[in-house]
Amino acid sequence: MTRSKTKIILLFLLLFIKNSGFGQVNYQNPVLPGFYPDPSICRVQNDYYMVNSSFGYFPGVPIFHSTNLVNWEQIGYVLDREEQLPLAKAQTTLGIFAPTIRYHDGLFYMITTNITDKGNFYVTAKNPAGPWSNPIWITTPGIDPSLFFDDNGKVYVTSAQNWGAVKNRIVMSEIDLTTGKLLSEPVTIWKGTGGKYPEGPHLYKKEGFYYLIIAEGGTEYGHKVTIARSKNIWGVYESNPANPILTHANSNEENNPIQGTGHGDLVQTTDGSWFMVALGFRPLDGHQILGRETFLAPVAWNPNEWPIVNGAGSIALDMKVEKLPGEVKIKNYNQNDDFSEGKLGFEWNYINNPIPQNYFLSERKGYLRLHGSEKSLSENPGVTFVGRRQQHFNFNVTTTIDFNPFTNNEEAGISLYKDALHHYKLFIRKKGKERELVLAYNIGKIKAIEKRIPLKKGTIKLTISGTPALYEFGFSQANNPVTTLGKVETKYLSTETAGGFTGTYIGLYATGNSAKSKAVADFENFSYKVVE
Repeated sequence: MTRSKTKIILLFLLLFIKNSGFGQVNYQNPVLPGFYPDPSICRVQNDYYMVNSSFGYFPGVPIFHSTNLVNWEQIGYVLDREEQLPLAKAQTTLGIFAPTIRYHDGLFYMITTNITDKGNFYVTAKNPAGPWSNPIWITTPGIDPSLFFDDNGKVYVTSAQNWGAVKNRIVMSEIDLTTGKLLSEPVTIWKGTGGKYPEGPHLYKKEGFYYLIIAEGGTEYGHKVTIARSKNIWGVYESNPANPILTHANSNEENNPIQGTGHGDLVQTTDGSWFMVALGFRPLDGHQILGRETFLAPVAWNPNEWPIVNGAGSIALDMKVEKLPGEVKIKNYNQNDDFSEGKLGFEWNYINNPIPQNYFLSERKGYLRLHGSEKSLSENPGVTFVGRRQQHFNFNVTTTIDFNPFTNNEEAGISLYKDALHHYKLFIRKKGKERELVLAYNIGKIKAIEKRIPLKKGTIKLTISGTPALYEFGFSQANNPVTTLGKVETKYLSTETAGGFTGTYIGLYATGNSAKSKAVADFENFSYKVVE
């Protein structure tokens, strides 16, 4: 066989392999299910690090590590001290907005906005798992700040200004990162393509161009990623004629199970490939209960051209890419806590800053002990609550509680929690000289008790099962089979019903309901199991 014929055969084989999908890598979106919005990513050698918004929950800004961009392991929180993260005015839906993580010259930087405190700030760390420094506050206007390190040694901060006399613009200043002082006045560099709320700016430099990526359209169904570029960092920035580069707000994607795609950040792998992380949500019957999640898509660059996200500017649940930085593994999202460790795992969060003396893992070994405060689930900060995200539509949760209230005000149990006005709860309280189990719903100003059951002495097993449409509550005592108490629709905890920016939490709580409380609730275990 001649060399020319051999080359032709090899060419046909390569074309066949490419077109047949043979050799491609499959992965599933979202890569971070549940309430993990506004992803930002950076690479250090073969390691990838990602952060997400945390709003009014504490600790703040979860940080993840990966070697393949698909499997992410949480390694800590960037903001884990009250001096870093004061949340007294945050409720659940304010607090920390849109962090950005970057790495430069041996140091990690995380820059973000505390919308209910002093505004924009950054912290630093040599180890991304922490500890991170106290905040350095900066005076750049607006929200969603991001850092860009130019190759001439200068550093710039961009942010989104979306209210006040001058709004709907992306501004930039040079910054001294040692002091946080702005070295130049904020200058408008782009106003986007006309979508509402231009925000989430990130700058990159590639082949002589400065590329500015932003989010537009709000964090709803009209969300999108747009891009502009300039040879000069100060502009003028030319808008991509093919904008948006990522959106599902069009007729082609109206039936896509992922909606609200936007707020992207780019990363380049060691072999030169590019990927984008972005947020999106998965609505069911027009309602999203999990919150905005993190998705991954490949990005292609032609020389001196604009980036193309996943070939057509959209993202799918089932993805195929030519390659990833590492081998993809099946992730186990199940959680089983017996509270025998000296501290809670990274899954757990508090509403606002916790009162430390209300949470114990050592007063009764093998139990999580909660001391109720006068604050209820409808009042925060100060409520005794610790919870984890609902990350899947289909799940089973169980916990075993030992609780003997002293007064009629006291209660403790488990809650599906969206915010202070929207939550369901299954709890124990005192009724006369006995105890009763109560299933109650709080939907806006509507408060209803679904069922009340008298209890015998002893511990109580509480259960919640979730499906896309319904939550089912149950209980068991003395090793008896679980008895179903009631079912309620999931949609009343959705963003479309309740508003806000967060997803649903599954939480353990105790309260004195506006009275000085002696309530002490001991939780023996907690289990979260994904139902396939």
